[in-house]
Amino acid sequence: MQAVRVHEGRAVPLDRSDVDTDQIIPSDWLKRVERTGFGKGLFSEWRDERDFILNDENYTGASILVAGSNFGTGSSREHAVWALMDYGFMAVISPRFGDIFRNNATKNGLIPCQISEEGASKLREALHIDPGLSVTVDVERLKVLVPAIGLEEDFPMDDATRERFLEGLDDIGITLRSQDSIEGYESTRASWLPDTGS
Repeated sequence: MQAVRVHEGRAVPLDRSDVDTDQIIPSDWLKRVERTGFGKGLFSEWRDERDFILNDENYTGASILVAGSNFGTGSSREHAVWALMDYGFMAVISPRFGDIFRNNATKNGLIPCQISEEGASKLREALHIDPGLSVTVDVERLKVLVPAIGLEEDFPMDDATRERFLEGLDDIGITLRSQDSIEGYESTRASWLPDTGS
């Protein structure tokens, strides 16, 4: 997982609420056996609509998605996070997230920024007017900052999750921090126990 302290980029306004994981990545994409290539399937059913926001070239290369409430509800598919990240998104801003989606996001390095309904609406409106608007997600200070429109909002994140982002630690990385202790324990195992392969 890549460490991130502050991410600054352009954003896409997704004026939809209650976006579930099947809408983020439809089920016919779940047959893939690798974790890459899911970006092509991101919102694939909506992308058939000519006026869908991701089809607007003004937002090409944006790295932050700003959605309505209840983003990532529904099934627990981790593929939804993989699709967002494979497409190029580093963060999603929404007034509320599905719990499982939020957990999957933080385990994979996608920053979920929960801000107020008013703040998210104000930001989406501004992005429709100015697609080049710069948005900053500050993981160190847990803030979403958009100076051009006077927006500064805190977002919640527990200390352990914040540390994951700041240090770039996935579950394996966290486990490897205890490598000396693990190796110390394994060296005291009885010889008749199965070999762990170390």
